[in-house]
Amino acid sequence: MTRWSFASLCAVALATALPASAQQLAPAGDAGITTLDLRPADDETPGRQPLLAQSQAQATTVSVTRRRRGSMVGYIDDASVESNVRIRFDAAGGNSVPDRAEFFYAKCGCYRGLAGNPAFDPDAPGPGPGIVTDLQFQQLYLEGEAEVAPHFSVLGQVPLRWLQPQSFVPGSGSFPNHGGIGDIRAGVKLAFVDTATTIATVKAQVYFPTGDALNGLGTDHVSVEPAFLLWNALSPKVTLESQFGVWLPVGGAAPVPTSAEGHFAGRLFYYGIGPAFTVYDTGRKSLAPVVELVGWHVQEGFETAGTGDASGTDILNLKIGARFVVNGGSFYAGWGHALTDAAWYTDIVRFEYRYNF
Repeated sequence: MTRWSFASLCAVALATALPASAQQLAPAGDAGITTLDLRPADDETPGRQPLLAQSQAQATTVSVTRRRRGSMVGYIDDASVESNVRIRFDAAGGNSVPDRAEFFYAKCGCYRGLAGNPAFDPDAPGPGPGIVTDLQFQQLYLEGEAEVAPHFSVLGQVPLRWLQPQSFVPGSGSFPNHGGIGDIRAGVKLAFVDTATTIATVKAQVYFPTGDALNGLGTDHVSVEPAFLLWNALSPKVTLESQFGVWLPVGGAAPVPTSAEGHFAGRLFYYGIGPAFTVYDTGRKSLAPVVELVGWHVQEGFETAGTGDASGTDILNLKIGARFVVNGGSFYAGWGHALTDAAWYTDIVRFEYRYNF
């Protein structure tokens, strides 16, 4: 063993024993990495040699990576770009306009029975003949994200959906419960700012019409969704996450009446903000309550129940929950409630398990 390699080992072994004057902690930028510099401070004591040094060229450094606190929210999209898998379950009720802008499911199948009416549409793809006024549903999402390059990832999601209509417009008929695979999503994320205190990310995903629209499991059209995501560490215990995005349907069912221009589906803007406060943290385990406000603005489109014209509809939800982090995984549980009369649901309960690797 050479003299230099022996000195290197001694430097590492004695790192914690050196006096403060012989240790310098230097943060390596915003990458969340701290460099421990074991070069000794100058010692001017006559006849005494520095403890570990031969020269500056022989300086030894040890880098220790600090893992940044992860996303704590349950509804706002995660700005972090890293490999993970998620299992998420939603149970919701009170959806009174499920075909609004064809965002949740496709245009009501009730239009197939309106022969002789200007609204008659034999190709209406959604469930029918009943016009739903109260729908309960559950959804199970299986999602994966893989970081394939620094700050860049690909992702995909497979949803399973179960519907239980509770009431219909009198005289419109009905349809039974349905369940099965929904519209599959795939996309990419790119973090163009990634520091210890801020992550700014663009995300783009595509919805594919894999769900059976006739049974209310999908929209029967492709949709594209670009979004901007932001994560900020306001303090060691407080984080703030936010999002802004646009849901853009490609095509869609015929409008009402069918002779009009455009499509039943319509463009939506959505946004959200959510602070989280860590109340328990041991390094390996932590607990953070989180409050989120999530909203949607329907710019255009149609709906069957309600006014018939979905444009200008605003929906705002309050979400309250908490995330418990342990090792590489975390559990989220939360409840959401609609603050506006218009809603995708009046109440929702969400459970999620996320594992990062």
